[in-house]
Amino acid sequence: MNGEKRILVACGTSIATATVVAEKLKEIAKEAGVRVSVVQCKAAEIRGRIATFNPHVIVATTPVPKDLGIPVFNGVPFLSGLGMDQLKAQIVEALKKA
Repeated sequence: MNGEKRILVACGTSIATATVVAEKLKEIAKEAGVRVSVVQCKAAEIRGRIATFNPHVIVATTPVPKDLGIPVFNGVPFLSGLGMDQLKAQIVEALKKA
């Protein structure tokens, strides 16, 4: 797999939950052998960040627009632990397809 995959992590403030999710995403990608670049933003900044960062996937812990044209994953399982394995598999699959 060549090239780095870009993941945009969005939450309400881009501080606490986005940091936790970003770190977990880096671990998952490393385990899967996928090189990633992870950037955090506030949900309100998401369209501007898409324009500048051009992510392959978005992981959000708060509602974001559905019409972004990029796979969006609900990042809450990274915080709650519920549904984590399934979410990890879906994100890795999306990154490998990107």
